[in-house]
Amino acid sequence: PSFPTMASESGNRHATLKRCLGVLRDARDDSEQFAALLLVTRAVRAGEVDARTRRQIFDAIGFTFPTRLLISRQPPAGCPPHTFRALGLTLLACFCTDPELAGHSQILNKIPTFNDVLLSPCDPDCTSMVDDVYQCLSAVLATARGPKELVTKGTVPALCQAYLNGGHGSDRALTLLVGLLAVAEAKCWQRDAPQLLAVLSKLSSDFLKAEDMTKFELCELLPHFIPLSPPLTENSQGSECLCRLYKGLADVLGSKLSQSQRDPALKLAACLVQACGAEWIPAGSAGSKFLALLVNLACVEVRLTLEEPDPVEVERKKEVVTACYVLMEMGIQECLREENPLLETVQKMQLIRIMEEAFGAVIFYLRQVKQEELQDPFIFASVRVLGAWMAEETSSLKQEICELLPFLIDYARRLFKEGSPAVSLPQAELVSTEGSALPQDALRFLLPGFCHLTAEDRPRDIFISEGAPALLCEYFLQQWEVLTSKSTAPAPLTSTEMSLQTTCGVFLNLVVTAPDLVRRDKTFSSLMDVLLKSLPLLLPQKHHLVLAANVATLGLMMARILAGSAVLQATQSAKEFFGAAIRFLSQAHTAHADPNSDGLALAVSPAYVSTWDDIRELWLLGMQALAGCVSLFPWLPHAALQARWLPAVSQLLSRVAPASVDFELITAFQAVLVELARASKQCRDVILSHRGTEWANLYGMAALEQCLAEQ
Repeated sequence: PSFPTMASESGNRHATLKRCLGVLRDARDDSEQFAALLLVTRAVRAGEVDARTRRQIFDAIGFTFPTRLLISRQPPAGCPPHTFRALGLTLLACFCTDPELAGHSQILNKIPTFNDVLLSPCDPDCTSMVDDVYQCLSAVLATARGPKELVTKGTVPALCQAYLNGGHGSDRALTLLVGLLAVAEAKCWQRDAPQLLAVLSKLSSDFLKAEDMTKFELCELLPHFIPLSPPLTENSQGSECLCRLYKGLADVLGSKLSQSQRDPALKLAACLVQACGAEWIPAGSAGSKFLALLVNLACVEVRLTLEEPDPVEVERKKEVVTACYVLMEMGIQECLREENPLLETVQKMQLIRIMEEAFGAVIFYLRQVKQEELQDPFIFASVRVLGAWMAEETSSLKQEICELLPFLIDYARRLFKEGSPAVSLPQAELVSTEGSALPQDALRFLLPGFCHLTAEDRPRDIFISEGAPALLCEYFLQQWEVLTSKSTAPAPLTSTEMSLQTTCGVFLNLVVTAPDLVRRDKTFSSLMDVLLKSLPLLLPQKHHLVLAANVATLGLMMARILAGSAVLQATQSAKEFFGAAIRFLSQAHTAHADPNSDGLALAVSPAYVSTWDDIRELWLLGMQALAGCVSLFPWLPHAALQARWLPAVSQLLSRVAPASVDFELITAFQAVLVELARASKQCRDVILSHRGTEWANLYGMAALEQCLAEQ
């Protein structure tokens, strides 16, 4: 049949298409169908198809016909070999402009075909096929199932290779990679790290070589290709990328820049810090100057934006200021680093002064925050970075921090009440302030600072008057539930476990400095109940030993104050807690061969060695607290006897050389032994039966000697 051309019926395109669709549906042979198809695809390529017509095309031919075209190997006479494939791809690209069709399984199962087109040599007359494939892939990426399907069906390496080949549409390959990494970064790097590293390698090389505006455009692009996972520091290719990025950034930041040029560079630097700390900055004079410059520039940016906050300016600068916070946090860590420091002492002192001024600006800004702004992720980022400063720098800005403390407590409480505070944004998302409505755990970042502040009178009074102890008790309970819901297998120290440890530290400060508060506030009775039940579960799990030490010591300290409370009246949970506390304290030391003599020396038990630096003070405090508990709980000596601690400690002190036991340990042992001997004749008899008088004299335990000598 003769078909009118589009040009001859330009005023009636829809009628022409309609006629063609009828032929496609009713064609008697392939030549008729092919002729009609050519006309339809020409209209599609010319962008002359609206949503209604597109749907009519799909209804006429469905997915079956394009699928046949894709697999057909026999082109029409006189046509190029890829003719049918090109027509099939054009139709699929047309269908993909409908989001519903783009996510259809018939499109998703064509992903390997799309990948093949990208990886095939592209002749000048094949460019439309490549364009159609990019249109299909972009549409698939925008669907719910799309990203997962693209990653699992090998699109990431195909896009990487298409970009590296530099052929037609390679810029679109890069754009698609950026989109995929934005929604599935971890999976992409997990499956295709070598190919992504090859792209990063090219981008970092281009970044280092560029001497025009391309350099700043790459500053914006590169963060998308910097993974938070290890690939960058695990092999030579990753290390070379880091080296080029360092040199490129040093070149950029060492030059005179406009604001629009400096901001992307600071964001790229922050992204590298989040990926691998300060490892990408080389040791030596050049590296230390660069690091100091980075932190200095970050502090200046923060002060310029926040000291006299203009709402419009702050809104515009939130992303770069959040990046500056990351650089300031690195500055704090590097100023504290003692082993192989990147910074010299003079540089550290200068940076601390500069950072103090920047944190003064952060505090000033937070004091202006209105209630309706509290959901803004930028407020969270500001509180987080201030928490990092408060955790380490306890002497400066004290007055300002005390004035801000009510806001910080109220802010943390609001976030906690709004949802599970265990859900916290990954650090990767800090540099983007866009769109997270997830509740975030502000307390996690404030706790170390609270631990310092509650050791001092004025901030502690504010802390108590603002109701923070009750909040921390709720938080402790919630974090405990998170910890116990996870696997019991050994794992790296989690933020949940760290938060529980630090919360114990805050409560220990309150127990020591404000015992009256502990007696009268029902919060502490509730906390005591949780501690009684927690320790017996924790202690058998040796990978939780530091947390167990915190819980045991805090529980023993609180038990002295709350001895009259119902939960401690010889209840099952109380007996199990004290049994576990005695096991924790009694198993900390052992006898081992002294390399300097033929005898035995006292040593920390193997299970405690790796964490002893963290728990030594807690152990000593726990021993002191246990001694104070003996006279308050008549059933406690029996618990010590049941645990067979007295024979064990007697045997230990009898076997080792007295010179191997330091004075603090002797004092700790004596305090508990004296109280047990005074409270229980049975305990006294056990000590005496194990030559107690003899070794008490040997260790200079005069109080124990006297106690044992009394009838």
